[in-house]
Amino acid sequence: QVQLVESGGGLVQAGGSLRLSCAASGRTLSVYSMGWFRQAPGKEREFLAASSRGGNIYYTDSVKGRFTISRDNAKNTVYLQMNSLKPEDTAVYSCAAHSRFGGVTSATQYDYWGQGTQVTVSS
Repeated sequence: QVQLVESGGGLVQAGGSLRLSCAASGRTLSVYSMGWFRQAPGKEREFLAASSRGGNIYYTDSVKGRFTISRDNAKNTVYLQMNSLKPEDTAVYSCAAHSRFGGVTSATQYDYWGQGTQVTVSS
């Protein structure tokens, strides 16, 4: 079992950047596929990016070229670098983990979730 804690959210102006961190404890991250999701008020949870345990990287189209997922297994931490932020990026951002090989883009595939961190982008 793994516990996940996100940090790095906050208020930023449009065009700005934030780096979210997801620190894991309990087990090494190297055996997990890790994903970032967000949920805005009144909207469904949205997949953003994933780093699979097999070493592949995935992004949803709306964040390609703006967001970058990376992991530091030595620090047991996954990051989401977010650049060129837009007001529509405002949401609660959460990281998630699962240890199976296979899909990484659906929230239902993940077993462990952090509590989320708020990102607010002002216009």
